[in-house]
Amino acid sequence: MTDYRVAKGEAQEDQVTASIEKFTAHVPSSVYLALALGSMATSLAFQAAKKQHEALFVGQWAAPFLILGIYNKLVKIHGSDGTSETADTQTFANA
Repeated sequence: MTDYRVAKGEAQEDQVTASIEKFTAHVPSSVYLALALGSMATSLAFQAAKKQHEALFVGQWAAPFLILGIYNKLVKIHGSDGTSETADTQTFANA
């Protein structure tokens, strides 16, 4: 059976992705959580104002904001490609 998994350091991201991740890595994770909660609150306000379509439209933003927050956190922890080891990983490997 053939193994199709990508090994660490085998594939690299392009420069566009790397530059976007370098910029967004400076955004605190709490911003994404605040955006998700804000979209839920706005959706609730639209619902109370009997604007059903707007409530559904804005309410659906919460999940993508949370997913972007998770992706942002993973990039901060593991880096873009995962090719370089962090100081914590090197410390554990040497112990």
